Amino acid sequence: MKPPTDAPSLSKPLEGLRVLDVAAFLAGPFAATQLAEFGAEVIKVEMPRVGDALRRFGTPNDCGDTLVWLSEARNKKSVTLDLRTPDGADILRQLVAKSDVLIENFQPGTLEGWGLGWEELRKHNPKLVMVRITGYGQTGPYKGRPGFGRIANAFGGLSFLAGDPDRPPSTPGSPTIPDYLAGLYGAYGAMMALRARETTGEGQMIDIGLYEPIFRFLDELPSAFHANGFIRQRMGPAMKNAVPHSHYPTKDGRWVAIACTSDKIFERLAGLVGRPEVAGDGEFGTYPQRDERRDEVDAMVTHWTSGRTRDDVLSECEAAQVPCGMVAAIDEIFEDPQYAARDNIVLFQDERAGEVAVQNVVPRMSATPGGIEWLGPAVGAHNAEVYGGLLGIDDDRLKTLSDAGVI
Repeated sequence: MKPPTDAPSLSKPLEGLRVLDVAAFLAGPFAATQLAEFGAEVIKVEMPRVGDALRRFGTPNDCGDTLVWLSEARNKKSVTLDLRTPDGADILRQLVAKSDVLIENFQPGTLEGWGLGWEELRKHNPKLVMVRITGYGQTGPYKGRPGFGRIANAFGGLSFLAGDPDRPPSTPGSPTIPDYLAGLYGAYGAMMALRARETTGEGQMIDIGLYEPIFRFLDELPSAFHANGFIRQRMGPAMKNAVPHSHYPTKDGRWVAIACTSDKIFERLAGLVGRPEVAGDGEFGTYPQRDERRDEVDAMVTHWTSGRTRDDVLSECEAAQVPCGMVAAIDEIFEDPQYAARDNIVLFQDERAGEVAVQNVVPRMSATPGGIEWLGPAVGAHNAEVYGGLLGIDDDRLKTLSDAGVI
C-alpha cells in the first residue's frame, strides 16, 4: 500500500515493537500479522523441519507453501524451535526477555507443561504482553476442548442463524471467520495492553476464546432473549430488524443486496419501484407493517429488480439514495473500479512464489501507513539472523542445535 502522495515519509507506527508468534494455523498468527503490517518485528516460531500447519492449508503454490501461508505470514521472520525440548524452551525464554508481545494459541495447559506458561514467562520479562487465543478460553468447563473456526461459528451462535428457514444451519461465509475476528481482537487487546504498560510499567495476559468475538457480534440476540424469550431463527438472506433487507435477483442472472433500515429509505425505494402509495401513511409505511407482510414486500422489490440488469438497479438505487450493492463473486471483485481505486488487491512479486494476489492492509493511515514488505517466508529462513544476531548464539552452537532437531 502506497501512502498518499502528499503524506510525509514516516516510519510505521509499530516500529521498535518486537512480537513472538508461537501460535499455529490462523487465529493467533493473524493477530501477529496485523502488528507486522504496521511495522512490528514479528518473529514466527515454527516446528523444525515441518513448520506451521498453515503452510499446508489451502491452495498449494509451486514454492511448496500454500497461498494462505504466503498471504497470512506476510512481513514475518521465520525461525524454527522445538519448544518441547529443554534447549528450545530456554531459547524461547531468551527471546521473551527481548520482546514486547508473545502470541500463542495452544490448548490451555500446553505451554505450562513445557515450563513456558504466563507465570513463568513474566518472570523473564515483567513487561511482557501475552495474547492467548484458544477454542474456549483459559477458564471454564470447556477450556480443554479443541476448537476451530467452524466450532466457534456454531458455539458462538452464528451458524444457527445462517441459511434458509427450511434447511439445516449453514456455514456463514467461511469457517475461518472466527479465526480472523479472534486475531483482530488479539491485536486490539495487545495494543491496549501496551498502552496500559506505559502507565503501569507492567505487561498483562489477554485471554480470548475463539467463539467470543462471534458471540459479541450477535447484536441484540442476548438482550432480546433475556427481555422476552425471543429466539431468532434462520431467515436466509433477510434480516430481523429491517425489511426489505435482503438479496434480490436481476434479469441478467446477477444478485443485488438492498438495505432499507428506516421508513424513510423505504419511502425512497417505494417511489423507485413505482409504488409510492405503500410508503408513508400506506400499508407498508412502518417497519412493523412491513415485518408482518415480509413476503409481499420482498415480492414487490423482486418484481422490480427482476426487470432490470444489475447495473441498472445499482444506478437507479444510487440516484434515489437507496443503499444497494452487488453480491460480488471474486471475479467481479477483481474487475470492480472501487476495489481498484483503493488498491484493495495487491499483486505482490515474491522471490519464492512469483506474483501473488493478496488483500491489502487495513486500516488505511494517512501519515504512518502499514504495508506488505514480503510474503510468508520459508521455514527457518531467519534462524541465523534472529539466533545469531539477536541472541548472540554462535555458528557452532547453531549447528549443534540444528543437528539435534531443536531448531
